[in-house]
Amino acid sequence: MANNDELVFLPLGGVGEIGMNLALYGYGPAANRQWIMVDCGVTFAGPDLPGVDLVFPDISFIEKQKKNLKAIIITHAHEDHYGALNDLWPGLNVPVYASGFTAGMLEAKRAYEGSRAEIPITPFKAGDTINVGPFSIEAIGVNHSIPEPMSLVIRTPLGNLVHTGDWKIDHNPSLGPITDEQRFRAVGDEGVLAVMCDSTNAMRDGVSPSEEEVSEGLRKIIEAAEGRVAITTFSSNVGRIRSIAQAAEAAGREVLLLGSSLKRVTAVAHDVGIMEGLRPFIAEDEFGFIPRDKVVVILTGSQGESRAALAKLSRDEMRNVALAAGDTVVFSSRAIPGNEKAIQDIKNGLVEQGVHIVTDSEALVHVSGHPRRNELLKMYEWTRPKVLVPVHGEAAHLVAQGELALQAGIETVPKVRNGDILRLAPGAVEVIGKAPVGRVYKDGKLVGDLEEMGIADRKRLSYAGHVSVNVLLDSRFDFVGDPDVVAYGLPELDIEGEDMEDTLYDAVLGAVESIPRTRRKELEMVREAVRRAVRSAANEAWGKKPIVTVFLTKV
Repeated sequence: MANNDELVFLPLGGVGEIGMNLALYGYGPAANRQWIMVDCGVTFAGPDLPGVDLVFPDISFIEKQKKNLKAIIITHAHEDHYGALNDLWPGLNVPVYASGFTAGMLEAKRAYEGSRAEIPITPFKAGDTINVGPFSIEAIGVNHSIPEPMSLVIRTPLGNLVHTGDWKIDHNPSLGPITDEQRFRAVGDEGVLAVMCDSTNAMRDGVSPSEEEVSEGLRKIIEAAEGRVAITTFSSNVGRIRSIAQAAEAAGREVLLLGSSLKRVTAVAHDVGIMEGLRPFIAEDEFGFIPRDKVVVILTGSQGESRAALAKLSRDEMRNVALAAGDTVVFSSRAIPGNEKAIQDIKNGLVEQGVHIVTDSEALVHVSGHPRRNELLKMYEWTRPKVLVPVHGEAAHLVAQGELALQAGIETVPKVRNGDILRLAPGAVEVIGKAPVGRVYKDGKLVGDLEEMGIADRKRLSYAGHVSVNVLLDSRFDFVGDPDVVAYGLPELDIEGEDMEDTLYDAVLGAVESIPRTRRKELEMVREAVRRAVRSAANEAWGKKPIVTVFLTKV
């Protein structure tokens, strides 16, 4: 250990927001640190980003130092923790460590998306340790709403860190592992400098209910239902899928899976041996031949996605599968903030069909995969860290966990947000710098920032449309024929009831004719005058300024 070595934590995503988790840990002198990356996740685009498929963290900071990046470790296969890897890994090209299930999901995702990046994965599971550069990283099994999640113990010459990843305490899960209290206690005995801890449920008191209780709640609904039962859940929640399938079997019902992501996940789960003991699922074309009280459908679309199976059912758009009055749809999920309206639209469509809806406000049909306050206190008790860094959450979640940690007697709770370089050792724990941080966008096959992808213009287009103008001038700078004016996304008629394109056409004529012929040889000035005149005329006639493109040619 050199005198100027430092141990730092640098989140590039997931701290101050839900999703897009990416954490860097650095060791060494400021000018030449060695790094590991934990997770590489996405977040999803809202209506404010028209056409954008996915949102990635900006990794330009670590791309510039990729020769010092020793490894990427993925804690589990949720999109917000691994979804950016296929797109961002080619720019880094370093070893990736992940569980067998995560590796299978990555390969299935690559095949589905047609991605070119074939990422070599080194298998890494609970109980394993890897040594890279100055870091020794041990995986500890935890429980979460997906197979094979792990927390990481990161040992360095300047102290031991615990990166919890996503976790909760469930003594009766439908799918293991059980969070390994003994291992966390042993690490606590060894001495823990800092814990980077999941804050998602830090505002919720008590302890999360067990998945066993959710299974029981779903079983009761299936047994009591007179018609078909359709249950929508997160496609990655293999334990929940198993619970539903077992409850259906106990009630004498067949199970149908609907949705491509659900089928991909269960195929990977089969490959790694965690779907054993279940009867085969039925095919879609068998659905119509099975009595209504003998079938359960597990399907995608719990977040209101318009192209998912549930949305199609709510619009009665599926060829082989439909619901009818008296059937039941169970939302075995929670609404991710921002999705509420889309989910409500689907519920309304189902209600119109006479379908009965059950959500987690009526029955215990869902439990989160994240720790509530009493579970967080347990993690503090097991690991006894000097420093607690709240991560994985929006500002309200981070502050709530910070206050809880201080109440629990943890001495240092620094305020950290994306881009903050937090020195953990030696000396005072403090933010010592900022790294470039932000978002890049996957748009079709390309990845870039707002300007590069044309998203800012696309947003403007979505508000005010586009006008194309084509003007030809002869050698004396008079019009050759009539100018062409084509408006897209503008109203047909203006405020006076006149044709909008005619109004804009008049503005083009007026703009050119108001310029003396001798000055029209300055074509760029004429083009700009036409552009401004069209925008001004549209604003007067409509109240909005469209984007205007002017083609001006002298022939």
